[in-house]
Amino acid sequence: MKKVELVEAVVEATGLTKADATRAIDATFASITTALAKGDKVPLVGFGTFSVSKRAAREGRNPRTGETVTIAARNAVSFKAGSALKDAVNE
Repeated sequence: MKKVELVEAVVEATGLTKADATRAIDATFASITTALAKGDKVPLVGFGTFSVSKRAAREGRNPRTGETVTIAARNAVSFKAGSALKDAVNE
């Protein structure tokens, strides 16, 4: 599902205008992004939990040359699906 399709689904479900639905979706994504950037977890009951995990620096290999390279430490976003979402997908 693309963002445009998500906006259409919200419009149909709520009766909002396309512009209002787009602003609501953008605000939701921005709020989740801001919380994750601060290192907070974002639990959405019945849907799942977004969180940030830290990946340590590690050694890797350039597949073309075989040369050892250092892969920098970074933060990664993870998502754990809630039980209601898992049940809905597996029906």
